[in-house]
Amino acid sequence: MTPPVIVLVRPQLGENIGKAARAMLNFGLTEMRLVAPRDGWPNPAAGPAAAGADAVLAGARVHETLAEATGDCTHVYATTVRKRGVTKPVLTPEATARAIHGAEGRAAIVFGPERAGLETGDVALARAIVTVPVNPAFASLNLAQAVILCAYEWSKLASGLAQPSAQALLPPAPQAELEGLISHFEAELDARDYFFPPARAAATRLTLRNMLTKPGWNHLEVRTMRGVLTALTGSKGRR
Repeated sequence: MTPPVIVLVRPQLGENIGKAARAMLNFGLTEMRLVAPRDGWPNPAAGPAAAGADAVLAGARVHETLAEATGDCTHVYATTVRKRGVTKPVLTPEATARAIHGAEGRAAIVFGPERAGLETGDVALARAIVTVPVNPAFASLNLAQAVILCAYEWSKLASGLAQPSAQALLPPAPQAELEGLISHFEAELDARDYFFPPARAAATRLTLRNMLTKPGWNHLEVRTMRGVLTALTGSKGRR
Protein backbone atom coordinates (compact mmCIF):
# COMPACT_ATOMS: atom_id res chain seq x y z
CA MET A 1 0.00 0.00 0.00
CA THR A 2 1.37 3.39 -1.00
CA PRO A 3 1.91 5.59 2.06
CA PRO A 4 -0.11 8.78 2.23
CA VAL A 5 1.37 12.17 1.42
CA ILE A 6 1.50 14.69 4.25
CA VAL A 7 0.56 18.18 3.08
CA LEU A 8 1.22 21.23 5.27
CA VAL A 9 -0.79 24.23 4.12
CA ARG A 10 0.75 27.63 4.79
CA PRO A 11 2.90 26.43 7.72
CA GLN A 12 4.20 29.33 9.76
CA LEU A 13 7.25 28.14 11.67
CA GLY A 14 10.21 26.20 10.37
CA GLU A 15 10.47 24.43 13.72
CA ASN A 16 6.98 23.01 13.28
CA ILE A 17 7.79 21.77 9.79
CA GLY A 18 10.83 20.00 11.21
CA LYS A 19 8.83 18.46 14.04
CA ALA A 20 6.21 17.27 11.58
CA ALA A 21 8.94 15.65 9.49
CA ARG A 22 10.22 13.87 12.58
CA ALA A 23 6.72 12.62 13.39
CA MET A 24 6.30 11.36 9.84
CA LEU A 25 9.55 9.43 9.71
CA ASN A 26 8.87 7.83 13.11
CA PHE A 27 5.99 6.00 11.46
CA GLY A 28 7.35 5.35 8.00
CA LEU A 29 6.02 8.37 6.10
CA THR A 30 8.54 10.23 3.97
CA GLU A 31 6.68 12.40 1.44
CA MET A 32 6.00 15.93 2.62
CA ARG A 33 4.48 18.69 0.50
CA LEU A 34 4.35 22.33 1.54
CA VAL A 35 1.81 24.84 0.32
CA ALA A 36 3.01 28.45 0.43
CA PRO A 37 5.10 28.23 3.61
CA ARG A 38 5.05 31.63 5.28
CA ASP A 39 8.84 31.99 5.66
CA GLY A 40 9.76 30.33 2.39
CA TRP A 41 11.65 27.12 1.83
CA PRO A 42 14.12 25.79 2.73
CA ASN A 43 13.90 27.08 6.28
CA PRO A 44 17.03 26.82 8.47
CA ALA A 45 14.94 26.35 11.60
CA ALA A 46 13.43 23.10 10.31
CA GLY A 47 16.59 21.00 10.35
CA PRO A 48 17.37 20.98 14.10
CA ALA A 49 13.71 20.39 14.95
CA ALA A 50 13.58 17.39 12.62
CA ALA A 51 16.08 15.59 14.87
CA GLY A 52 17.52 13.47 12.06
CA ALA A 53 14.56 13.33 9.69
CA ASP A 54 16.61 15.29 7.17
CA ALA A 55 15.62 13.07 4.24
CA VAL A 56 11.98 14.09 4.67
CA LEU A 57 12.90 17.77 4.60
CA ALA A 58 15.25 17.34 1.66
CA GLY A 59 12.49 15.70 -0.37
CA ALA A 60 9.79 18.21 0.56
CA ARG A 61 8.15 19.80 -2.47
CA VAL A 62 6.72 23.32 -2.42
CA HIS A 63 3.45 24.23 -4.17
CA GLU A 64 1.55 27.47 -4.55
CA THR A 65 -1.91 25.99 -3.94
CA LEU A 66 -3.44 23.00 -2.20
CA ALA A 67 -5.07 21.93 -5.45
CA GLU A 68 -1.63 21.74 -7.05
CA ALA A 69 -0.13 19.88 -4.09
CA THR A 70 -2.82 17.20 -4.20
CA GLY A 71 -3.26 17.05 -7.98
CA ASP A 72 -2.02 13.45 -8.23
CA CYS A 73 -3.99 12.23 -5.20
CA THR A 74 -7.24 10.33 -5.51
CA HIS A 75 -8.20 10.68 -1.87
CA VAL A 76 -7.70 13.89 0.11
CA TYR A 77 -8.39 14.13 3.83
CA ALA A 78 -8.52 17.52 5.58
CA THR A 79 -7.72 17.64 9.28
CA THR A 80 -9.82 20.15 11.20
CA VAL A 81 -11.63 20.41 14.51
CA ARG A 82 -14.57 22.15 12.84
CA LYS A 83 -16.63 21.34 9.77
CA ARG A 84 -16.54 25.03 8.76
CA GLY A 85 -19.87 24.84 7.00
CA VAL A 86 -18.77 22.07 4.63
CA THR A 87 -20.82 18.89 4.63
CA LYS A 88 -18.45 15.95 4.27
CA PRO A 89 -17.86 12.61 5.97
CA VAL A 90 -16.08 13.06 9.30
CA LEU A 91 -13.53 10.39 10.24
CA THR A 92 -11.20 9.70 13.12
CA PRO A 93 -7.49 9.17 12.34
CA GLU A 94 -8.04 5.44 12.82
CA ALA A 95 -10.92 5.33 10.35
CA THR A 96 -8.90 7.45 7.93
CA ALA A 97 -6.02 4.97 8.09
CA ARG A 98 -8.39 2.09 7.32
CA ALA A 99 -9.88 4.00 4.40
CA ILE A 100 -6.43 4.73 2.96
CA HIS A 101 -5.37 1.11 3.27
CA GLY A 102 -8.54 -0.11 1.64
CA ALA A 103 -8.52 2.25 -1.34
CA GLU A 104 -6.59 2.40 -4.58
CA GLY A 105 -4.66 5.47 -5.62
CA ARG A 106 -2.64 8.03 -3.73
CA ALA A 107 -3.96 9.62 -0.56
CA ALA A 108 -3.06 12.93 1.04
CA ILE A 109 -3.66 14.04 4.61
CA VAL A 110 -3.79 17.82 4.79
CA PHE A 111 -2.91 19.97 7.80
CA GLY A 112 -3.54 23.68 8.15
CA PRO A 113 -1.41 26.53 9.49
CA GLU A 114 -0.65 26.60 13.20
CA ARG A 115 -2.68 29.64 14.18
CA ALA A 116 -6.10 28.97 12.66
CA GLY A 117 -6.01 25.68 10.77
CA LEU A 118 -7.43 25.07 7.31
CA GLU A 119 -9.71 27.59 5.68
CA THR A 120 -13.12 26.69 4.30
CA GLY A 121 -11.80 26.60 0.75
CA ASP A 122 -9.08 24.16 1.78
CA VAL A 123 -11.58 21.85 3.45
CA ALA A 124 -13.90 22.04 0.48
CA LEU A 125 -11.22 20.51 -1.72
CA ALA A 126 -11.05 17.36 0.41
CA ARG A 127 -13.14 14.21 0.12
CA ALA A 128 -13.48 13.80 3.89
CA ILE A 129 -12.68 15.53 7.17
CA VAL A 130 -10.38 14.06 9.82
CA THR A 131 -11.10 15.08 13.39
CA VAL A 132 -9.25 13.85 16.46
CA PRO A 133 -11.52 13.15 19.45
CA VAL A 134 -10.18 15.54 22.08
CA ASN A 135 -11.30 17.34 25.20
CA PRO A 136 -13.99 19.77 23.98
CA ALA A 137 -12.87 22.28 26.60
CA PHE A 138 -9.35 22.29 25.15
CA ALA A 139 -9.29 21.04 21.57
CA SER A 140 -6.01 22.64 20.50
CA LEU A 141 -3.36 20.36 18.99
CA ASN A 142 -0.08 21.61 17.62
CA LEU A 143 0.92 20.71 14.09
CA ALA A 144 3.34 17.90 14.96
CA GLN A 145 0.85 16.35 17.38
CA ALA A 146 -1.81 16.20 14.68
CA VAL A 147 0.64 14.71 12.19
CA ILE A 148 1.89 12.07 14.60
CA LEU A 149 -1.63 10.92 15.49
CA CYS A 150 -2.52 10.34 11.85
CA ALA A 151 0.87 8.81 11.02
CA TYR A 152 0.66 6.44 13.97
CA GLU A 153 -2.78 5.16 12.98
CA TRP A 154 -1.53 4.55 9.45
CA SER A 155 1.55 2.74 10.74
CA LYS A 156 -0.54 0.26 12.72
CA LEU A 157 -1.84 -1.16 9.45
CA ALA A 158 1.42 -0.87 7.52
CA SER A 159 3.85 -3.74 7.08
CA GLY A 160 7.58 -3.54 7.55
CA LEU A 161 7.58 -1.19 10.51
CA ALA A 162 9.40 -2.34 13.60
CA GLN A 163 7.20 -3.21 16.52
CA PRO A 164 8.48 -2.87 20.08
CA SER A 165 9.83 -6.26 21.05
CA ALA A 166 8.59 -7.77 24.25
CA GLN A 167 11.37 -8.41 26.70
CA ALA A 168 12.16 -12.10 26.88
CA LEU A 169 10.93 -13.45 30.18
CA LEU A 170 12.79 -16.17 31.98
CA PRO A 171 10.68 -19.17 33.01
CA PRO A 172 9.67 -19.57 36.64
CA ALA A 173 12.34 -21.10 38.85
CA PRO A 174 12.13 -24.86 39.53
CA GLN A 175 10.38 -25.80 42.72
CA ALA A 176 13.65 -26.99 44.25
CA GLU A 177 15.08 -23.46 43.98
CA LEU A 178 11.97 -21.98 45.58
CA GLU A 179 12.23 -24.51 48.39
CA GLY A 180 15.82 -23.43 48.91
CA LEU A 181 14.72 -19.80 49.15
CA ILE A 182 11.95 -20.63 51.61
CA SER A 183 14.34 -22.68 53.74
CA HIS A 184 16.82 -19.83 53.68
CA PHE A 185 14.16 -17.41 54.93
CA GLU A 186 12.98 -19.81 57.63
CA ALA A 187 16.51 -20.47 58.85
CA GLU A 188 17.29 -16.78 59.21
CA LEU A 189 13.98 -16.09 60.89
CA ASP A 190 14.33 -19.06 63.22
CA ALA A 191 17.68 -17.73 64.35
CA ARG A 192 15.98 -14.50 65.36
CA ASP A 193 12.96 -16.10 67.10
CA TYR A 194 10.60 -14.75 64.48
CA PHE A 195 8.18 -17.70 64.66
CA PHE A 196 6.71 -16.80 68.02
CA PRO A 197 4.56 -17.80 69.78
CA PRO A 198 4.96 -21.47 68.94
CA ALA A 199 1.19 -21.89 68.58
CA ARG A 200 1.26 -19.50 65.58
CA ALA A 201 4.47 -20.81 64.01
CA ALA A 202 2.80 -23.20 61.53
CA ALA A 203 0.37 -20.53 60.29
CA THR A 204 3.17 -17.96 59.99
CA ARG A 205 5.34 -20.40 58.02
CA LEU A 206 2.40 -21.11 55.68
CA THR A 207 1.82 -17.40 55.12
CA LEU A 208 5.51 -16.93 54.37
CA ARG A 209 5.46 -19.82 51.88
CA ASN A 210 2.40 -18.36 50.14
CA MET A 211 4.08 -14.97 49.89
CA LEU A 212 7.28 -16.39 48.44
CA THR A 213 5.61 -18.66 45.87
CA LYS A 214 3.07 -16.09 44.64
CA PRO A 215 5.34 -13.86 42.46
CA GLY A 216 6.51 -16.67 40.12
CA TRP A 217 10.15 -15.66 40.48
CA ASN A 218 12.64 -16.90 37.93
CA HIS A 219 15.95 -18.43 38.98
CA LEU A 220 17.81 -15.11 38.78
CA GLU A 221 15.30 -13.46 41.06
CA VAL A 222 15.54 -16.35 43.52
CA ARG A 223 19.33 -16.09 43.56
CA THR A 224 19.11 -12.33 44.01
CA MET A 225 16.76 -12.64 46.95
CA ARG A 226 19.00 -15.19 48.60
CA GLY A 227 21.93 -12.87 48.06
CA VAL A 228 19.95 -10.10 49.76
CA LEU A 229 19.29 -12.36 52.73
CA THR A 230 22.96 -13.26 52.97
CA ALA A 231 24.01 -9.64 52.82
CA LEU A 232 21.52 -8.62 55.48
CA THR A 233 22.27 -11.43 57.91
CA GLY A 234 25.92 -12.14 57.24
CA SER A 235 25.09 -15.87 57.16
CA LYS A 236 27.45 -16.76 54.33
CA GLY A 237 27.68 -20.42 55.20
CA ARG A 238 24.07 -20.95 56.14
CA ARG A 239 22.82 -21.58 52.57
